[in-house]
Amino acid sequence: MTDTSKYHLPKGTSADGPYDLLVTPESAGWGYSGLRILTLGPDQAHTLSTGDAEFLVLPLTGSCTVTTDGKAFELTGRTGVFDSATDFAYLPRESEALISSADGGTFALPSARTERSSLSARYGPKEDVPVELRGAGACSRQVNNYCLPGTFEAEQLLVCEVLTPGGNWSSYPPHKHDTARPGEESELEEIYYFQVAGEGGFAYQRVYSTEDRPIDVLAEVRSGDTVLIPHGWHGPSVAAPGYDLYYLNVMAGPGQDRAWLICDDPAHGWVRGTWESQDVDDRLPFEGLTHR
Repeated sequence: MTDTSKYHLPKGTSADGPYDLLVTPESAGWGYSGLRILTLGPDQAHTLSTGDAEFLVLPLTGSCTVTTDGKAFELTGRTGVFDSATDFAYLPRESEALISSADGGTFALPSARTERSSLSARYGPKEDVPVELRGAGACSRQVNNYCLPGTFEAEQLLVCEVLTPGGNWSSYPPHKHDTARPGEESELEEIYYFQVAGEGGFAYQRVYSTEDRPIDVLAEVRSGDTVLIPHGWHGPSVAAPGYDLYYLNVMAGPGQDRAWLICDDPAHGWVRGTWESQDVDDRLPFEGLTHR
């Protein structure tokens, strides 16, 4: 059995300085993906230096102003991750930004190390975030595609949110993206950051081995927990009945094409074929979001 503590980071165990969560390529033991969770009180501010990585500023709760390079982006944000999608800001590498909040809030700062710097800071409107209903039946879930190929331009960074009604399975069938195979599979490190609706709510996350790269994780996750996925099959993410599940996905890797190509576990890929005869869960989309 793999040492799960390397990959499951319970809430608070990876806090550092101003951050509720700090995952860097160095702390994760890989090369590219990172995530910080920042909570600001009313009228508080934080200066973020991006260094060798590009970042998003993505409100989880609350609103903020992001000031960088003579520009100010007013992020309306949202009241919570289950209530709506959000607007966001993009920050390129080697930049500095002041994140300030009049009323306070919690903000995700996903990042990707990159050698390229062809893009400038810019605003991502909530209205332009594609919302996808994926799967069917007990595999129904909603995906908010913030920063993926074809939805928002970045150098290496890939970011989306998945919302799963209580009792459903997502990240299923299990899949992987750890081997570069042009046109078939990307090499991407991935971070899952979880929120669970309801007091005492919980969920489960599975990560397991391919033949030549051992990993074995079955983690009970709660709000504020994080799971690191350096390689291997991952899924399902199981929402306990009665508790809706949210997770933020952050991905990056060495490929220069910025592609998200996955390979299903052949033992379970057949499940996709069953969705054609099932309806999408009528609890989706979550309130305030429009299926596109």
